[in-house]
Amino acid sequence: MLSTVLALVPWLAFSVLVGVVVVGPFAGLWLVGRRRTTGVLLGLAVLAVLALTLYPDGAPYPGITCNPGLPYLSPTAVESTANVLLFVPVSFFAGVLWRRPVVAVLGAVALSGAIELLQALVVVIGRACDTGDWITNTIGAVVGGVLAATALTWHRRRTSGARGRIGG
Repeated sequence: MLSTVLALVPWLAFSVLVGVVVVGPFAGLWLVGRRRTTGVLLGLAVLAVLALTLYPDGAPYPGITCNPGLPYLSPTAVESTANVLLFVPVSFFAGVLWRRPVVAVLGAVALSGAIELLQALVVVIGRACDTGDWITNTIGAVVGGVLAATALTWHRRRTSGARGRIGG
């Protein structure tokens, strides 16, 4: 159903991505002090990624396959933009929770690589490895990491400013 909606409205995924980039730092600033909420959201984001990428889709492939190539990147490239969006929440929530956006990005990139490897090796799920997916997932992980870093920077500035006013 999601792919049908995205195919009918090709600019929707890009619009959502722009909205996430605008709202993300503010949401992260709110989440910084809410570790339990952020952890739950991270868990839900990882579960959504696993469900959307590893749920059986079609007939099993006859053998191990991986499509090497670069993604088509455009605001109306629905699949590529959706793949970017898929990993933004994972690295964003992990970066805010762990206070380590770079580690979160590396973890999300590794998760994406593991998913592509599983899609190639577990032929019964009817999915194929695609290096273009890994690249777009990596772009999403970097976007999420930048949003988390922005929120954490804002939080540090806000708390150091408050400490300066209290101590002064």
